[in-house]
Amino acid sequence: MNKSILKIMGVLSVVTALVGVMLFGTSQGWAQQKAGASAKQLVGTWTLVSASGTLPDGKKVQTFGPDPQGLLIFNANGRYSLQICRSNRAKFASNNREKGTPEENQASVHGCNPHWGKYSVNEKDRAIVFQIEYAMFPNWEGTKQERSFTITGNELKYFVPTASAGGTADVVWRRAK
Repeated sequence: MNKSILKIMGVLSVVTALVGVMLFGTSQGWAQQKAGASAKQLVGTWTLVSASGTLPDGKKVQTFGPDPQGLLIFNANGRYSLQICRSNRAKFASNNREKGTPEENQASVHGCNPHWGKYSVNEKDRAIVFQIEYAMFPNWEGTKQERSFTITGNELKYFVPTASAGGTADVVWRRAK
């Protein structure tokens, strides 16, 4: 082959390699970008679609009733806030949360499950790791809990292996508009 053609081919090879590095990074950089993708997909605000549970005896339940309400927020700095409540909770007769009857207080606690703290993603197991700082159910405070998850379009689904009411739970969220 002619020396000019070999020189052009050499230059094209270098250019192709440089373009590849610019577009895709090194293989390590590409792997890091790919690994962080699911964590980035979580960032934003989600509204509750459903929360269903399976009790230890195998009975299926709607954990927070037929029309649960909830909000889940993941920020880019690794913090989250989650609230789930029954939509049909009775109001306190006294109109003062400090003066609820034992029955009103019990219904209130049974009807909501907020918690917040820090989160990360276990990429290997495709799980959200909640590092719970505070919760209505104080037994969860200071714990780390993993929830295997999937995101399909604007829908986030995760599985709770040890629900606070016993058994397991499946929770579905939709990205807020």
